[in-house]
Amino acid sequence: MSGHSKWAQIKRQKGTSDVKRGQVFTKLANAITIAVRQSGAVADPDQNPRLRLFIEKAKAENMPKEKIARAIERGIGKGDNDNELQEVSYEAFGPGKVSFIIDVATDNKQRSISAIRNILNKGGGTLANSGSVSYQFEIKGAITVNKNKQTTDEIFLLAADAGAEDIADINETEVIIYTKPEELTKVKDTLSGLDIEAAEIIKKPITTVNVEDESSYAKILALIDEFESLDDVQKVYTNLSRI
Repeated sequence: MSGHSKWAQIKRQKGTSDVKRGQVFTKLANAITIAVRQSGAVADPDQNPRLRLFIEKAKAENMPKEKIARAIERGIGKGDNDNELQEVSYEAFGPGKVSFIIDVATDNKQRSISAIRNILNKGGGTLANSGSVSYQFEIKGAITVNKNKQTTDEIFLLAADAGAEDIADINETEVIIYTKPEELTKVKDTLSGLDIEAAEIIKKPITTVNVEDESSYAKILALIDEFESLDDVQKVYTNLSRI
């Protein structure tokens, strides 16, 4: 029976992995579709920097080429029932006076906001009025780099020469380089000699909130996990000072 149990466990783990991979592909496909649509149906990644970033991210996730192509086709109006796909941001407050911005790509805003409100109600948070949280964040380009034996100062000098605005350590092996959003692609291309792990447009908190109460901290992390488990949710931002 132990062999059977082990095989059942492996199947469960594989099933969970497949579900997560499928969810990642769904989120990326929606992001690609919106990037094309909002550009006025520009499907050439060389002419559409935002599309280029999402295609690169999709390839890094081993998303099949046909799924990428299908998402682009939806963006230029060739998909079925996808013309209503919209990009929406919801704002919220959580335990410990922490703020959230939840970016969503959805064809049903009522479904999305109901799911988010339900998570907040269960997790000790509340939905906020538009604008009551967003002013606490600024839009930035963010490039995650593996140091590969280089120091933060060495990478900073390269980044500054490329036009970056700032740099911060993520941990002992990674740094994040901040840029103006419109210069993200240019800076990334200039720094192509570095070990770049990711490049994206983010909403960076202007100031952060330190939550020392462990119970509140755990609830905040649980809220983030719950939000990210929704297919409609593209990205979750918070001003929590430690994650």
